[in-house]
Amino acid sequence: MEPPSSWRCRCPSPSPGTPWVPLPPVRGRGTGEEGGRNARGQRRIVVNTSKRIRILLADDHAVLRAGLRALLAAQRDFEVVGEAADGAEAVRLTQALRPDVVVMDIGMPGMSGIDATARIKRDLPAAKVLILSMHDDRGYLRQVLRAGASGYVLKKAADTELLAAIRAAARGEVFLDPSLAKALVEEVMEPKTSAGETPALSDREREVLRLIAHGHTNQEVADKLCISVKSVETYKARLTEKLGLKGRAELVRYALHHGLLKDTD
Repeated sequence: MEPPSSWRCRCPSPSPGTPWVPLPPVRGRGTGEEGGRNARGQRRIVVNTSKRIRILLADDHAVLRAGLRALLAAQRDFEVVGEAADGAEAVRLTQALRPDVVVMDIGMPGMSGIDATARIKRDLPAAKVLILSMHDDRGYLRQVLRAGASGYVLKKAADTELLAAIRAAARGEVFLDPSLAKALVEEVMEPKTSAGETPALSDREREVLRLIAHGHTNQEVADKLCISVKSVETYKARLTEKLGLKGRAELVRYALHHGLLKDTD
């Protein structure tokens, strides 16, 4: 009996008695399946059953972008569709390319990664943005989450953590650096401070406040903590907002009043 025309034999010249095995029909280009013949003339069928995650990279350092591209290109389910060198370009390319996930550096010239994330989420609420940062600080994490990001990964994290974060974001999940997530949960669970008590400060905020109270300039604080002057200014602004103070003088008085100068400098 002749087999149905939609069936094909697994060998090029079947001998009598060879069982017929049903195989899916071979499609041409543009169908998600690739067909062809090998050196022996046998039909080769490759079926692509999974959708690749389309990724946009945004970082002002070309070398870092190249490294990320190489890492992601090695993953079968990833496809890098574009690169941006600043926040404004990231916004434009996200609108034009509609990637599944934007991997965004937190600190870029002009429009920062946080501002770019907020802009992207405003224009494209369904967009998924994953922030890459060197700051292991809850303050930055809170800003990132308020901007609408789908995750926060430290640049010092293992490659596997970044890959897992991208896949989680593509699934609509939120991925946070484990250590920061733990600290954030502990902060939420801390009892609220009553009037006159010291609001919860991160270790880095407390250290910046202590050094400022000791009379160090922004540059000196930056040198001692191995961070940028811009980061020191950000911490100062956050401290004044959190503590309801104005300027360096009030920060010094606050530190004196709450015994934050007891540590040796």
